[in-house]
Amino acid sequence: MPRPHTFLIPPGPDLIQATFDRHDGESPAPFASLNSSFSVGDQEEKVRSNRERMKQTLSIKRLVSARQVHGEQIHRIEETPESDEEIDGVDALLTDRRGVGLMIQHADCQAILLHDPVHSAIAAVHCGWRGSVIGIIEKTMRQMSSCYGSRPEDITAGISPSLGPCCAEFINHREELPRSFLAFQTRSTYFDFWQISRWQLLEAGLQPENISLAAICTSCSPDFFSYRRAVRKGNGITGRNCSIIALASTRK
Repeated sequence: MPRPHTFLIPPGPDLIQATFDRHDGESPAPFASLNSSFSVGDQEEKVRSNRERMKQTLSIKRLVSARQVHGEQIHRIEETPESDEEIDGVDALLTDRRGVGLMIQHADCQAILLHDPVHSAIAAVHCGWRGSVIGIIEKTMRQMSSCYGSRPEDITAGISPSLGPCCAEFINHREELPRSFLAFQTRSTYFDFWQISRWQLLEAGLQPENISLAAICTSCSPDFFSYRRAVRKGNGITGRNCSIIALASTRK
């Protein structure tokens, strides 16, 4: 079965959350082997089988994923779906429904998992550099507050494996990134987006002790899919890792 990695703190007795690496799936190369995405050219039946494996590993009944576009649209799941769903054109998902896994697919971008233990609500955010620039984290936090009454000081967050400061080069950063990001420039054209996301979470009101960072660079680690590594070594075709968060079907 696939191996889940957990990064959210504190985990909570009724919280399910994990990032899956590229191993122990059914997809052939160049998507070998636990590719989570329908949108990269993999066989649909292999992706469905991979997703079923992840659901079984986490003991969740339904999976709602986002077909991400690097935008600012947020989708709220208000009722438990009758079957798994993929929502087009959104980059964040939130719910208070139990047994529903929220999935973000990523290969170098971040998945940011949010949990409000007071109001039993969760969110999953896809955050690449464009998401960082448009403030997708703060927008999702505001939506949690509006929908569930969540307070930032109660929320815990986990930042998934993603492109690290060692590999996050932005040659055109003067045109692409705001000046405020210069504080996170590690050398000439390189930026620490792990710390940018941590800073944005703190600015949104999270407590420092409630933010967990995986600190694994997907471009460096062969255990994870990486678009940048695939470009470096070939044509850029590769699979997608995924991160999932859910509230357990019943309270423990």
